[in-house]
Amino acid sequence: MGQQVADYVLERLRQWGVKRVFGYPGDGINGMLGAFDRAKGSPEFIQTRHEEMAAFMACGHAKFTGEVGCCTATSGPGAIHLLNGLYDAKLDHQPVVAIIGQQKRLSLGTHYQQEVALEQLFSDVSEFVQVCMAPAQVRHLIDRAFKTALTTRGVATIIIPEDVQESDAVPSPPKEHGSVYSSVGWSRPRMLPDPEELRRAAGILNEGTRVAMLIGQGAADARAEVIEVAELLGAGIAKALLGREVVPDDLPFVTGPIGLLGSKASDEMIMNCDVLFMIGSSFPYAEWLPDEGSCKGVEIDIDGRMIGIRYPMDAHVVGDAKETLRQLIPLLKQKKDRSWRKQIEENVRAWDKVMDKRAHQTFSGKINPQAVAHELSPLLPADCILTADSGSSTNWWARHIKLRDGMKASLSGTLATMGPGVPYAIAARFAYPDRPVIAFVGDGAFQMNGMNEMLTVKRYADRLAGSPPLIFCVFNNQDLNQVTWEQRAMGGDPKFPGSQHIPDFPYARYAELAGLKGIYCDRPKKVTDAWREALSSDRPVVLEFVVDDEIAPIPPHIMEAQAKKAVKAGFKDPQKIGIATHAFRQKLTEMYENLPGRRH
Repeated sequence: MGQQVADYVLERLRQWGVKRVFGYPGDGINGMLGAFDRAKGSPEFIQTRHEEMAAFMACGHAKFTGEVGCCTATSGPGAIHLLNGLYDAKLDHQPVVAIIGQQKRLSLGTHYQQEVALEQLFSDVSEFVQVCMAPAQVRHLIDRAFKTALTTRGVATIIIPEDVQESDAVPSPPKEHGSVYSSVGWSRPRMLPDPEELRRAAGILNEGTRVAMLIGQGAADARAEVIEVAELLGAGIAKALLGREVVPDDLPFVTGPIGLLGSKASDEMIMNCDVLFMIGSSFPYAEWLPDEGSCKGVEIDIDGRMIGIRYPMDAHVVGDAKETLRQLIPLLKQKKDRSWRKQIEENVRAWDKVMDKRAHQTFSGKINPQAVAHELSPLLPADCILTADSGSSTNWWARHIKLRDGMKASLSGTLATMGPGVPYAIAARFAYPDRPVIAFVGDGAFQMNGMNEMLTVKRYADRLAGSPPLIFCVFNNQDLNQVTWEQRAMGGDPKFPGSQHIPDFPYARYAELAGLKGIYCDRPKKVTDAWREALSSDRPVVLEFVVDDEIAPIPPHIMEAQAKKAVKAGFKDPQKIGIATHAFRQKLTEMYENLPGRRH
């Protein structure tokens, strides 16, 4: 049999450096599945349990490797299932290419089974979307999809009808009017700033006496430059969650996360600065940024569409973070007065003490969920990769895990969807089989879709198991906890068990059924031992902690409106006594550390 279009697609993917494609089978991609079989693992088809998980894995691959992630799905329902994961990639600016099946060209427009207007459906999530209507188009569409995904750091979608997949391949279109010829290849450009705007930025930063830096994933390649600028300006560095891995947390002037999940040290720095310096971040929450007019602003972003849209800036520097900071550094003056830096470092030390004390408080003999993250932090293996899902466990992942140099970490930042913690971890393990990988997942997200992917881990156990641990840490509190607290603080409503309670389930035992290692812990004094056992396992682990659901993710400062709503909700809440005692003791630790004389 001669080469089919589907074979040529995989050949072109190989030329673009694709090693694996995440997906789920269906007759709309039968041609592609046959080609994967003939390709003999180059690229490899990774079978997930659900197309949504395939898209999350493609996004996770892109996040942790910097390469284009690739996923595939059948026509109709399979394609629809991809959307949530693809929106995660779109909103977090990750290059992903989706290859989707479609009904035969002959049946399009006939209201045929599983016929969906895919070009329209994927038009919002994709920077580029096109239906391949003739074999001669394939070369150009594959090349343009990859070039678009890389250039825009977004999603590109190629829709290939069944009969086109199975047609004879046409590696080169005919040399005639209307034909186009494309090539494999792309290079990252140097995005240099406007010199005048850069001088304006330097002037503002040099005049400032209390500079606060806020960095995001756009500064990922500029670690050395970010640190050098912070040292010159005597500034502290707060990090948006997608920028967690940019600089390590063991630097004394790194204040950690910002916002609702943030640290008190970040909050105090941001609210008291006279210059806000944002680099590669689109952090959107105005309530956690300075009051308008209270300070000057300088921003660096590679995307001119995103510059100055979060806080009114005085210098709008469009350029690559690394290149721009390299040109900015010679223009900056070393701050001689280090009192601002000294205060920042003192606030970081005080916050660390608060976190330690909060993590070691126990109530009614239950495990404090903060302790789960806090006890892991000093045990983290070098070069580990950490993922988090969306939920209350994300608070503890953000606040208590201290990343060291060389570690990687990510989560669904902008979409903040439930579900990606597990597939991110699986994708990371495929990409880096020699690195430890640890996922933090709430029981809600694990029940939603994470549990099913344990079967994916089982299927590829020969690849995913081994000496560096692969750990799925599940917070079992039988509550959709983050939403429960949001109901209280934002809606002024008590917990509604009808929507919030979820059934208990033996996650560790389920892992054993799947051939993995299951570890169950419900005793506060055994948390560290449980982590040590998991970290030493040569099998993938589901580590189940039964945790207290009444410990609130207390924000760095409490908004008056939210405080009033929380009090109102508390009067009718079925857990009002536990909530009140827990919150009082948690807040008391912070008040104690701020007493005169305690911070010296």
